[in-house]
Amino acid sequence: MYHNILVPISFDTERDISGPLKLAELLGTPNAQITLLHVVEHIPAYAISYMPNDYLVETRVAIERELQTLADPLPNARAVVIEGHKGRSILDWAEENKPDLIIVASHRPGMQDLLLGSTATQIVRNAGCAIHVVR
Repeated sequence: MYHNILVPISFDTERDISGPLKLAELLGTPNAQITLLHVVEHIPAYAISYMPNDYLVETRVAIERELQTLADPLPNARAVVIEGHKGRSILDWAEENKPDLIIVASHRPGMQDLLLGSTATQIVRNAGCAIHVVR
């Protein structure tokens, strides 16, 4: 049983997040802290000038609302949204907040994952705690 569980959440359409959420509830102690974490990737400077001024603010609010909706049914769960590169930012957050388990969803790897590496692979290779990969 784990006391501090991190569940990185990706809203990509091919990812099923129900499995990691159920697993966090099953593997946590009755008072476990469950953190649902979403990383908003930085938008390149050349692209940001083509977006409406309030785009980033509205997008972040919508993501926070959706993440909180996922957290609400789980006991002691909270939603956290940060900015940065997905893999590195998740690892940095984990190093700072010391979860004893990270539950990460993975999809079937494609050619881009074989060439560039995936977020799940980066977390598995570099995290300092237990990792559970859900496919």
